Amino acid sequence: MSDPAPSSPALMACQECDLLQRIPPLPVGGRARCARCGFGLAARPTDPLELPLALTLTALIVFIVANAMPLMDLEAVGRYASTTILGGARQMWLDGERLTAIIVTFCAVIAPACYILLMLTVLLAARRPPLPHWSGELLRWGLHMQPWAMYDVMLLGILVALIKIAELATVEPGVGMYAMGLLAVLLPAISVTFDAREVWELVEWKHGDDRAAAALVEENFAGRGR
Repeated sequence: MSDPAPSSPALMACQECDLLQRIPPLPVGGRARCARCGFGLAARPTDPLELPLALTLTALIVFIVANAMPLMDLEAVGRYASTTILGGARQMWLDGERLTAIIVTFCAVIAPACYILLMLTVLLAARRPPLPHWSGELLRWGLHMQPWAMYDVMLLGILVALIKIAELATVEPGVGMYAMGLLAVLLPAISVTFDAREVWELVEWKHGDDRAAAALVEENFAGRGR
C-alpha cells in the first residue's frame, strides 16, 4: 500500500477513545473534534503568527534578565553570596562537576537562546512572505531545540535545594529567579500558540524539499496533539 500524499489530511488517534481519523484543513479559529467522543483533536489559532511573535519578543527580554541578574542571595554565618545561572554552572565546573555544568549550561542557556532566536528570526521573516527556503531550515532547528529548554526542571531542582538548606541559611530569591519562573511559562506558551503549518505554507521550497517539509509538519502536528 502506498503512503498517503503529503497534502492529505493528517491522520490522528483520539487521546480519549483511540479512534483514528483524518484532520481536515481548518479555517482560522476553527477546531476539530473527535467524531466518536467529541474530544478536541486540533485547533487553528485566530492569530497564528502575531501572538507567538509577541510572546517570543517578551521571552527574549526575560531571558536576558534571567541570565544577567542574580538568581538568589544567600546568607550563612554572616557571609553573603549571590550567583547567576552561568555563575552557578562555572562554580560546578570548578568543583569538578563538569558534566552537570555542561548540562545546566546547555539546557538553561544555549538551548533556550537558540530556540528564542531561531523562532524570532522565522516569525519576523514571516511578516513579509514569501519566506526564503532557509527559513524552513531555521524553523526545523528551532523545533528541535524547544524540548531541551528545561527551565521548569531547573526551577524544581532549585526549589528542592532551597528546602534542604532552609534551616542552615537565609535565602532570598533574586530577579533572575522570578525571570526563570516567567520563562517557564512563556516558552510553553510560544509552543502552544504557534502553528508551524502557517510558516511552512509561506516558505519557497527548493525542488524536492516540499515533501520533506510536509512530513515534518505532520510529525510536529501529530506529536503536539493539535
